[in-house]
Amino acid sequence: MENIFTDEYFMKKALQEAQTAFEQGEIPVGAVIVIDNRVIARSHNLTEMLNDVTAHAEMQAITASANFLGGKYLKGCTLYVTLEPCQMCAGALYWSQISKIVYGASDENRGYKTIGGKLHPKTEVVSGVMENECASLMKEFFKRKR
Repeated sequence: MENIFTDEYFMKKALQEAQTAFEQGEIPVGAVIVIDNRVIARSHNLTEMLNDVTAHAEMQAITASANFLGGKYLKGCTLYVTLEPCQMCAGALYWSQISKIVYGASDENRGYKTIGGKLHPKTEVVSGVMENECASLMKEFFKRKR
């Protein structure tokens, strides 16, 4: 029997969150956090609505997951996010000790790799999952803004 719970399966859920952000005029980044093939948090950027520069999709998902699990560590969890995390989010993910991060599009200007952010040494990273779909939503958003 084929496992339907692939990285693409969960990235599609993150893309749904990014689409919601897009429709709300937020930068279209979406995230889900999964443990044992179960989504325990869904989020998207809320920086405009909350007037809060820290209200990134990843930050919202980290908080929701910690509340769900009843603890601050996200061991055994995987974050699926449509855009490479920024330095701030990478720092929070470091402290959460999340086991795996899967992201779609790279952020060559503000991504944690460009800026020199670090993740926990035990965190596995997979990049480029549904990269074109993730990047095209971002490009469309900024095209409409200009």
